[in-house]
Amino acid sequence: MPGATWPLQAAELPDDAVEVGRVQDAWGIKGWFKVQPYSASPEALFSSKRWFLLPPARGARHFDGPQRLPVRQVKAHGDAVVASAQGVDDRDAADLLKGARIFIARSSFPTPAEGEYYWVDLIGLAVFNREGVPLGQVRELLPAGPQTTLALAFEGADGKPQERLIPFVSAYVDEVDLAAGRITVDWQPDY
Repeated sequence: MPGATWPLQAAELPDDAVEVGRVQDAWGIKGWFKVQPYSASPEALFSSKRWFLLPPARGARHFDGPQRLPVRQVKAHGDAVVASAQGVDDRDAADLLKGARIFIARSSFPTPAEGEYYWVDLIGLAVFNREGVPLGQVRELLPAGPQTTLALAFEGADGKPQERLIPFVSAYVDEVDLAAGRITVDWQPDY
């Protein structure tokens, strides 16, 4: 474990923590580091000044257990994000963060605009068509060019797991009811 300038502080991961990205590498010589966000719209990274880190799943580990990282500044850089944090003052310190998984408390996310949703809030919702026929449960969302696609898991007639893809656009999505845990779509089971 690094000495007194180690920027991380042991912390408990919040109950509503969501993994939003990972530290890719050091960026420059002044302690900045490059972050690979898991979302095409990484607003949560920009809005929160308290990030929680877990060690990388693979590779070198410079810390154990959840740690809190006090973030100073975050800015967009191409298709990634770069950040600086208190106590990370040079490239060597930034290198120690490489591979760390970044979590942010869901309660710290900015409120989405009307008709916008965080992907994490859609995962697990039940999807029904206008006639009330269950079509499956949202397993993941897939970026597909200018639109996003819902990937639903459901059980086929043969009892085997199946997947159904539905574009997440207003032409097909009638309503998202987060409180009820359901999405209503204009889609048929045989599409």
